[in-house]
Amino acid sequence: MNLNDRIARGRDDGAVASLGLLGGRLDDSFGGAAAVAEAPPVVDPHAELKTRVHRACIAKLGTALYTIGSNQELTKLVRDAVAEELALDRTPLSRVERVRVEQEIADDILGYGPLEPFLRDETVTEIMVNGARDVYIERDGKIQPANVTFTDDAHVLRIIDRIVSQVGRRVDEASPMVDARLPDGSRVNAIIPPLSLRGPTLTIRKFAQDPYTLADLAAFGSLTPTAASFLGACVRGKVNVLISGGTGSGKTTLLNALSAFVPGNERIVTIEDAAELQLQQRHVVALEARPPNVEGEGEVRIRELVRNALRMRPDRIIVGEVRGAETLDMLQAMNTGHDGSLTTIHANTPRDAVHRLEMLVLMGGVELPLRAIREQIASAFDLIVHLVRLVDGSRRVSRITEVAGLEGDVVTLQDLFVARSPEDDGYPQRRYALLGPLRSTGLMPSFLPKLATHGVELPTNVFEEALA
Repeated sequence: MNLNDRIARGRDDGAVASLGLLGGRLDDSFGGAAAVAEAPPVVDPHAELKTRVHRACIAKLGTALYTIGSNQELTKLVRDAVAEELALDRTPLSRVERVRVEQEIADDILGYGPLEPFLRDETVTEIMVNGARDVYIERDGKIQPANVTFTDDAHVLRIIDRIVSQVGRRVDEASPMVDARLPDGSRVNAIIPPLSLRGPTLTIRKFAQDPYTLADLAAFGSLTPTAASFLGACVRGKVNVLISGGTGSGKTTLLNALSAFVPGNERIVTIEDAAELQLQQRHVVALEARPPNVEGEGEVRIRELVRNALRMRPDRIIVGEVRGAETLDMLQAMNTGHDGSLTTIHANTPRDAVHRLEMLVLMGGVELPLRAIREQIASAFDLIVHLVRLVDGSRRVSRITEVAGLEGDVVTLQDLFVARSPEDDGYPQRRYALLGPLRSTGLMPSFLPKLATHGVELPTNVFEEALA
């Protein structure tokens, strides 16, 4: 070993030792990242067999895959064909392997291939495909590798195309990004080469088959029963609510839960990029934006849908998320008699949510003075509910804030409920907890007369549990 090699080796050893000083062993300090990086990719030993049988079954079944309307009949037909082709192939398999391979091939023909087990698993909340060999899932708020792979990138593309074609969308080199949904309402995003450098990428955010209620969220600890009853009363009393939070913080879940408190005799119009709301009322009109076609024409944006909704005699308008020029139209709707409307926005704090509303209105190309925009915001929204996603994967309502009006050129906010860190909240013995429970600040909202007008009376003890 020459001098240069020794110096290089000494530098490497020193770097490893310095990393160890940060928190003991290298594996422990970085959550086993080194071990994960060295782990070989998962290889399916039966990939070629499944490809052969899959192609043979497709050729054998032909148009029957599209003409048989009964799911049970089609499933039986496919399973019989798979079992027959496996027997003809004569590849030696154990009983367990044969059952597993039959299931995987049937899933690939009838459903979404390797993703089917995770779609059926209620504990999995998100599925992430980073190319054919890299699949991850989220369970209990934590991301972990999934012990499955696709055959190749073409296999992933086939699954993506099956998903997006069901909702009239397309994905190809001319349109390599798409938002879609599964039949159960789960949100789907796909992006393919040339934009995705590691191969086709697919992200599925699953929705519970049984939509969560506010009582469920209170049981999970996302908010307190007192705060849940307060929010339910606000929705019944036609308070305009803005739900803010980061990506994956549970904004749409909370929006679904709050929508259950809208009376059944009111006409609701929902507007979304990809329809995912699961409202339980009967008198609901669901509208969905449409991307442009191959010629770049036919696009219908959320802004046009909001304008059209105003002509549909809605009692309430629910916009899945405001993220562009439709923000101004939503503000106008809330200021023209559509009380009780709900929407969500990405933001880090309630104050940031107000700033983002201002920015989105300005990005719409409307030349309005900033004070005029703030007046619209202050008069449109009554309440901001902010959610956070904590490092342990839990999702919590951290603030319930009233939009109190405009003072000078500033939109005034006052916190009604706050979840503080345990140390700030007077519980040093809980210093390892991430966030304390939601507690009232003792301030009374100014929209109580509005609630009373709509026949909603809040218990007096809701705001008595003041913060220390």
